[in-house]
Amino acid sequence: MSKRIAFIGAGSFGFTRSLVRDLLSFPAFADATIVLMDIDADRLSTIARAVKCIVEAGNYPAQVIATQDRTEALKGAHGVVTTILAGDVDVWQHDILIPKKYGVDINVGDTRGPSGIFRFLRTVNPIMEIAQDISRYCPEAVYLNYTNPMAMLCRVVQEQYPKLVSSGLCHSVQGTAAMLARWIGLPEDEISYTCAGINHQAFYLDFLHRGKDVYPLIDKAIRENTDVYNEEIVRNELYLAMGYYVTESSGHNSEYVSWFRKRPDLIEKYCTHGTGWNPGHYAYILNEYKNKKHTWKQEIEEWFNQPVDLKRGGEYAASIFNAVFGDQTLYKFNGNVRNFNLIDNLPYGCCVEVPVLASKHGLEAIHVGKLPPQLALMCNTSAQIEEMAVEASLTGNRELVYQAICYDPLTAAVLSLKEIKAMTDEMFAQFEEWLPQFQ
Repeated sequence: MSKRIAFIGAGSFGFTRSLVRDLLSFPAFADATIVLMDIDADRLSTIARAVKCIVEAGNYPAQVIATQDRTEALKGAHGVVTTILAGDVDVWQHDILIPKKYGVDINVGDTRGPSGIFRFLRTVNPIMEIAQDISRYCPEAVYLNYTNPMAMLCRVVQEQYPKLVSSGLCHSVQGTAAMLARWIGLPEDEISYTCAGINHQAFYLDFLHRGKDVYPLIDKAIRENTDVYNEEIVRNELYLAMGYYVTESSGHNSEYVSWFRKRPDLIEKYCTHGTGWNPGHYAYILNEYKNKKHTWKQEIEEWFNQPVDLKRGGEYAASIFNAVFGDQTLYKFNGNVRNFNLIDNLPYGCCVEVPVLASKHGLEAIHVGKLPPQLALMCNTSAQIEEMAVEASLTGNRELVYQAICYDPLTAAVLSLKEIKAMTDEMFAQFEEWLPQFQ
């Protein structure tokens, strides 16, 4: 029977194209019905054209449906992917601009800190509406979320809709593993690891080549190879201090701790000279979005004029769907799930990122045990803040939002309590129409 996969927020071109390409590469989904849903008609028609190009290039018997009706998209779906963005760049730019007024220098701002918390508070309402519709129209579907802030969104959905088979996915785990393998000159497909923590602050607890520990090779490369050190300065400094390697980019991780962005000289030293894709410049993603707002049509037209690459990529989603309701080949990935006896020294019930096994039985998270204490302390700080923000979103408690931001490491390193209160109040005022739960 043909499987039906719904993409909610399909106008996210990069994700949708790569995920559809991967999906159709599995024989079980060659004849799938791909349903693309987005509220932006222009982007929807463009991505539908792009997906049809992929179908035609692979000579797949798949069907493509484009709709602005979420109910139509979800009815009968076997799998659902969300890649939504709540508000255009003109809205969420203030996540970055307002903290900067007060001295909090943000690189991306989509995961934690004042920027990530307010992004969550705006995004949680549409995500919850989507989860409600999945529960109503396709309750047996596997629901995979790519929307940030990952941990908080997954945490609230999995609490409110515990019967849904769901997880949050991020490409930082497999992406960083590939980078580390490249640094030490080993084939990526010969590497195995145990990675655990929270989204963007997960750590490789072991890193093995054919069962042998190769952390000593990573350590040697970081300490002795200038090119390796300069590629990810912040992350390499975190490794040298903590003894384990973190998954997400230097730019992101510079926001989550107090050590790199609290003074201009530290930003200059650690955050602006790395050679990786995102070393940590101020407002990096905001500037990228502002540029692409006016160039995306030209870029997609250039894509249409190139041969379609059908080679399967490294994203998890298609392989998860294949394991659960495709050819049912077992597949292990790192997913975002609630901490029910998975990491012993992180808060019970918070959202953690741990190994998960996908099979015909669904998604089964794997117990990891205790994180090393230095990692547990770092992750606990972020996880407890996220718990406060989730509770605030469910109760409409503005004071709890302020208190959560008070404990954000970067914010606390830069601002006084009164300054944090003023910043939080300004952000509430700026986003008032997007935050009905606080009215």
